[in-house]
Amino acid sequence: MINSTSKKFVLSTLAMMVSSSLWAADTETTDTQKDAIGLERITVTGVARGTRVMDSSVSVSSLSPDDLAVSSPRSSAEAFRIIPGMKVESTGGEGNANIAVRGLPVASGGAKFLQIQEDGLPILQFGDIAFGNADIFLRIDSTTQTIESIRGGSASTAASNAPGGIINVISKTGTSDAGSVSSTVGVDYDTLRTDFEYGASINDSMRFHIGGFVRTGDGPRDPGYTANKGGQVKANITKEFDSGYVRLYFKHLNDKSIGYLPMPMYSDGSSIAGFDAKSDTVHSANLLSTLRLDADGNISRGDMRDGMNPVVNSVGLEASFDLGEDWLVENRFRVSDVSGNFMSLIPAEVGSSSSIADSIGGAGSQLLYANGANAGEVFQSDLAMRIHSFDVTMNDFGSIVNDMKLTKTFDDSNVTFGFYTATQNINMTWMWNSYLMEVKGDNAALLDVVAADGTSYSDNGLYAYGVPYWGNCCQRNYDSDYTIKAPYIAASTKFGDLSLDGSVRYDSGDASGYYAGNVQSQVDMNRDGTISQPELSVSSIDNANPQLVNYDWGYASYSLGANYQISDDLAAFARISHGGRANADRLLFGKVRADGSVADEDSVDEVDQYEMGVKYRYDSLSLFATGFYSETEEQNFEATSQNFFDRKYEAKGIELEGAYYVGDFDFRGNVTWTDAEIVKDALNPDVIGNTPRRQADFIYSLMGRYNFDKGSVGVNLIGTTDTYAQDNNDLEFDGYTQVNAFASYQLTDALSLALNVNNLFDTVGITEAEEGAIPDNNIIRARTINGRTTTATVKYEF
Repeated sequence: MINSTSKKFVLSTLAMMVSSSLWAADTETTDTQKDAIGLERITVTGVARGTRVMDSSVSVSSLSPDDLAVSSPRSSAEAFRIIPGMKVESTGGEGNANIAVRGLPVASGGAKFLQIQEDGLPILQFGDIAFGNADIFLRIDSTTQTIESIRGGSASTAASNAPGGIINVISKTGTSDAGSVSSTVGVDYDTLRTDFEYGASINDSMRFHIGGFVRTGDGPRDPGYTANKGGQVKANITKEFDSGYVRLYFKHLNDKSIGYLPMPMYSDGSSIAGFDAKSDTVHSANLLSTLRLDADGNISRGDMRDGMNPVVNSVGLEASFDLGEDWLVENRFRVSDVSGNFMSLIPAEVGSSSSIADSIGGAGSQLLYANGANAGEVFQSDLAMRIHSFDVTMNDFGSIVNDMKLTKTFDDSNVTFGFYTATQNINMTWMWNSYLMEVKGDNAALLDVVAADGTSYSDNGLYAYGVPYWGNCCQRNYDSDYTIKAPYIAASTKFGDLSLDGSVRYDSGDASGYYAGNVQSQVDMNRDGTISQPELSVSSIDNANPQLVNYDWGYASYSLGANYQISDDLAAFARISHGGRANADRLLFGKVRADGSVADEDSVDEVDQYEMGVKYRYDSLSLFATGFYSETEEQNFEATSQNFFDRKYEAKGIELEGAYYVGDFDFRGNVTWTDAEIVKDALNPDVIGNTPRRQADFIYSLMGRYNFDKGSVGVNLIGTTDTYAQDNNDLEFDGYTQVNAFASYQLTDALSLALNVNNLFDTVGITEAEEGAIPDNNIIRARTINGRTTTATVKYEF
């Protein structure tokens, strides 16, 4: 756990990096050491044209595959934890992460003000689609060349719906004739994954790259069945011409991974007897299928083993040509066929066995084991769980995206004219059920409710087709299409050592479609000819009363920046930006009027940001510091709490990124201090003046590594200070430091062995909870980082 002493440790670590520059003067500095955080590289993310970082007036970072290996990620989102300014809650498994940028809020889930891209185009147009977070559809593998990120800055005008920032995963394109095959096995948990990639020249003007992965395993928390299974293939081919290039690329992803939702634990993060908060899950081999009515009222089955199951087939085209007379045209296009499932379990209540039984079957009811080794016996424990199945079918999340820009260069100036257009489908069905389960982490059994008169109120552990405990809120179906059009202009110029840039963008869009809620009726779900108690009131989609979606939106964004090159190794910059984020499916079921329209203040959330920063290097020390201030307005809806939000926030802070080399050692890391506050709330004024939920004063990532002839060893520290569980600022979580260890050894020039340990000291780190205060029984439903997991990788490069 982390406290004020740990805060001093974080700050003193950075101070050590700065003061250590005095040592660096006595050592030989290589080009790599002098540019350890990439101040000389050309960034292509969040800018109209590729720009050297030292000349740029934005905060931008880059991660290489080596950087990712150091942090020992177990998911794509965990790879983002080492990006400055990003608070990544990646405790949902290999998707469903919550990502906040520089204090911009995560009032519901996902990454609302951030855009996650692959090769310069967004994975989804909205980063917080309910049960469709963008990271679910992303897998980082050996085809990844680098990951670029921009926080704030020109992200407002460089992309739609991305005022907080952009993360861009850039693929390899076969620039060198090389490849690799690697196999990773879990040392202390069940996983086996093989990655492969190969790129080469076809002739003098053509090259290709192909790669991907395949894997299987249970995942970091044992659910009692194979929970992670699938893979990905990516390929591209590039044709170069005298004046430019054309690249065609393809991606196929079909991967099943378990999704973790809040689990039972005590409010301090300690474990309940029989349920380890760090390694257990409510998933069980005793609950593998669900019986439900689909969107058309047909009886169907869902498979819990599907977990988060993205199915993506996309084809893209990228082209860039010099048109002569200093004109350059660039175009990126992609069409994606996207569908899948989100299947997981969440405890809606963890409480007294007798009170839960009485609430369903009446006074004097009791619980019996519905399945498992003790099936039919009386349940003796004082504690039980009311479980809801988050059973969601993502019918169609497909999109078509095109971004075209034309640039004219005049000496030290250039102007870019661009036009972005996109369509995004959001078609999904929610089919939730209610079960009773014992509080146990190793294949928990389901429980039946039997009334005092002997009447059974459940069928094999299922007590409701729907979620009556939540007012039968969540049998839903919606099919909406969203279109976006955005012309933009960006210009930059240099006056000696002073660089100036400005950009403006206008986003307009419209939403059309329909949505339908639930209706209750009597249905013989199991077709046995008898209506059981759960079948008396079955939730289904109310197709007779669909609601219209028919609204549009528009907002202007701008960004102005200046960078002054004080010397070759020192530069300062400043920027002011205004951006927006259109709201999509989270407006349904509460914010859409009867005629399908939406109030202007609900359709778009706006963000104002101000930044000042400095970039500095001295021999083998590099530093990047940015001070920031933001004002954010937000409309949102949270599926688990069924709450709407209508708020304004303010946040200020400092973001530090640094790297330092001394001898065979290298140190790098980042620390972000944020002071955020809710300044207005139209629906719940009691929270005004409070700190937004899960917003920490400090977040940090620090790495130390020792390099030797045949390999390297080191540790990576990722942590956060204390946070509040909810906006009422009652329940507070202790901060934590997660230590990840890594080692690699080159057995031959082509063969290497690596060992990675995630959460070396088996630390408890709570990232979120459903409760805002400590319940009488001291049990909360929360997500914590996974316990210690270790992998070994053998890699052959050719």
